[in-house]
Amino acid sequence: MNRRNFLQLAGMGAGAMMLPIPLIGKEVSLEHMLNPIMSVADKKKLANIGLNAAKSKGATYADVRIGRYLNQYVITREQKVLNLVNTESFGAGIRVIANGTWGFASTHDVTKEGIAKATEQAVAIAKANSKFQKEPVKLAPVKGYGDVSWKTPIKKNGFEVPVSDKVDLLLKANAEAKKNGATFVSNRLFLVNEQKYFASSEGSYIDQDVHRIWSFPTITVVDRKKGKFQSRNGLGAPMGMGYEYMEPKAADKIAGPTGTNITLYKNSYDLVQDCIDGAKQAKAMIGAKSIKPGKYSVVLEPNHLGLTIHESVGHPLELDRVLGYEANYAGTSFATLDKWKTKKFNYGSNIVNLVADKTQVGSLGAVGFDDEGVKTKRWHLVKDGVLVNYQAIRDQVHMLDQNESHGCCYSQSWNDVQFQRMPNVSLEPGTAKYSVNDMVKDVEKGIYIVGRGSYSIDQQRYNFQFGGTLFFEIKNGKITGPVRDVAYQSNTQEFWNSCSKICDASDYRMFGSFFDGKGQPPQVSAVSHGSSTSRFDNVNVINTARKI
Repeated sequence: MNRRNFLQLAGMGAGAMMLPIPLIGKEVSLEHMLNPIMSVADKKKLANIGLNAAKSKGATYADVRIGRYLNQYVITREQKVLNLVNTESFGAGIRVIANGTWGFASTHDVTKEGIAKATEQAVAIAKANSKFQKEPVKLAPVKGYGDVSWKTPIKKNGFEVPVSDKVDLLLKANAEAKKNGATFVSNRLFLVNEQKYFASSEGSYIDQDVHRIWSFPTITVVDRKKGKFQSRNGLGAPMGMGYEYMEPKAADKIAGPTGTNITLYKNSYDLVQDCIDGAKQAKAMIGAKSIKPGKYSVVLEPNHLGLTIHESVGHPLELDRVLGYEANYAGTSFATLDKWKTKKFNYGSNIVNLVADKTQVGSLGAVGFDDEGVKTKRWHLVKDGVLVNYQAIRDQVHMLDQNESHGCCYSQSWNDVQFQRMPNVSLEPGTAKYSVNDMVKDVEKGIYIVGRGSYSIDQQRYNFQFGGTLFFEIKNGKITGPVRDVAYQSNTQEFWNSCSKICDASDYRMFGSFFDGKGQPPQVSAVSHGSSTSRFDNVNVINTARKI
């Protein structure tokens, strides 16, 4: 299909066969997506029906979530548009405590009758489950906030941008990648809008409008003479922003260290330039020498380090995982409560400060209130290298002898019960002025790693291996050129204790994931991880080249 024919047919919608991710919701027109379908006042009336019904049936607590979840996916390859999909999911979920036990039910019938029926079902489920509950649910207190609202501080709603503009941008980036040596190039643009209304029997009525965006190119160069190929993924990050993220500003471009000739991105993303760079870098990587295994200092830029933070800090410090609740699906954690109770467990070196934060502007996890009506906040998980806290919600924090939820409860939709999910987890930047070039000058034998790649980590989130997108060898304080076939191996405590330097806040950037999986039945959530470029010494680096 050429672009002209595509734009003529786009309004009719397209099938979801080519999407690399699962779709939630029914396919709808763009016009429908841009129109509100229920006022805040009507949502409150319906929520009160659920709250009153829960109380009349014997529930001691209830919350009602009315949610409208919108998604748009634009997918291209070379000069063709492969797919455009708009989806909407709308419904309500009701959670109650009756006889000291949780109950949950949901409905797509968002009417007085539908809400009342689902509430009755939730209470019945709670009472039935109470026969098997040994201890009653214990909730940390939460203030009732009355009528409040929160919105992602976007400058341009991506859903209002014409599809033709988005297609033009992706196809232009593809064409520029091809001009600069790419054999294949694909480009995807994902937009998300969560319109969430929360009401509780404690007196909160919270309306939130959450936006996220992600542009994700993959550029591949094939050298048929050498029988080799190399792919390079985009160096942008998914963000909690509007379409302004796709309108690049010179001030948001960060030059990589001397000798790399790479451009990195902070608060806006130059998709076209990244695809041009990607084609050139993929070609260079084909001819790069294969790394010699051994011990190196690894210098990790934020787009790479974010994934390592996610897997080796974010997941092992989820309290439900620590307690074994996720063992059957997502695994457990090496960071057990006995280590935390000592107040002396060295998770990392004394310059390592890791924070959880649901308020960080521009992040994927930023909201004003979590999905059980708790005002979000920022707190330390690791302070000066020592494990000091976990991620926990209202019915968990008493296990830590705390009386305030951390505000990190989330559900992927109205149809799923909310539970503890990872907030943004980030490494605080260094306090002294220190650039990436300064860091490279201090390295005698090392590797500078950019972007995320393949990885592996065990079920306790302890032993791991991480690859990357681009690799540059450092010798005697200088980057000598690209290398390939690189991965590093370590365990979580050893790795974070080897952290010797962290660049200052001027280098701070975020990595993110739209699809962090957890739970049974599984749910996904979106989360960001910020850091400045950081150095880890005496790390075991292996060669990943296949030996045929």
